[in-house]
Amino acid sequence: MLCNMCPRRCNVDRDETLGACGCGSEISVSRTVRHFWEEPCISGKNGSGAIFFSGCNLKCIYCQNYSISRGIVGKELSKSEFQSLLMNISESGAHNINLVTPTHFTMQIAEALSEIKSDLKIPIVWNTSGYETEESIEALKGLVDIFLCDVKYFSDEFAVEYSHAPNYFGYAKKAIEKMVSITGKPTYDDNGLMKSGVILRHLVLPGGRHDSESILTELAHISDSVVLSLMCQYTPTPSVESHKLLSRRVASLEYNHAVKCANKLGFNGYIQDKTSAKSEYTPDFEEKWDFVY
Repeated sequence: MLCNMCPRRCNVDRDETLGACGCGSEISVSRTVRHFWEEPCISGKNGSGAIFFSGCNLKCIYCQNYSISRGIVGKELSKSEFQSLLMNISESGAHNINLVTPTHFTMQIAEALSEIKSDLKIPIVWNTSGYETEESIEALKGLVDIFLCDVKYFSDEFAVEYSHAPNYFGYAKKAIEKMVSITGKPTYDDNGLMKSGVILRHLVLPGGRHDSESILTELAHISDSVVLSLMCQYTPTPSVESHKLLSRRVASLEYNHAVKCANKLGFNGYIQDKTSAKSEYTPDFEEKWDFVY
């Protein structure tokens, strides 16, 4: 079967060759961990049961998780092994099952979930870069409870230069609107943990304050239907040490501009402390498995 599940539509048989994501057809997982550093309504007190997938359909030049996003680190799991992993997390005491960078395995994950969703006791979180198609998001209806979605760029110039992703915002906007139509407005349990809904994450980039403003303005029509998470944790990697913009951290002026825009446009949610912009927050992906399959 030819793969066209993400906007790259590379149209290759991933049983025979790797896709643009760097992966074949088998689900590949680089790490599972109890994650305490997501938004408070996701991490709670017990943490989120995170599954980090190998590979990525974006190619961000500033990527902090290079070893997994390029498919270098990971273990291939059969459908039954993956289902066992989901069940183990469901029984572990974690607040949710957090599928991190799952887009390029959408159909495989949907098939696995469709067989065991009713047996899972906690919500499923789709933690995505936002470079999605409406069709892929529609395939997750009834299977995914929470969409935790990055919205990276408005400018196509930034999208192409930084992530080799033409028309990034065009795809992301339609995908986000589809997510909202599937989940409705956010719902929470008695402890303030999200049960369903959409969290929009936006990482403010150096030199990108006007881009951030454009993103927020274009999505203001759904401001009362999503939780906004504004982040300032961008940390330069060696790969961009000579880049005119990406070689530095985000200035307070740039981040504060995004915060003011979000407030003006009626968004509610989270803002991040500037102390989050540290390299030590980048996780180690070498053979770390908190949950077994």
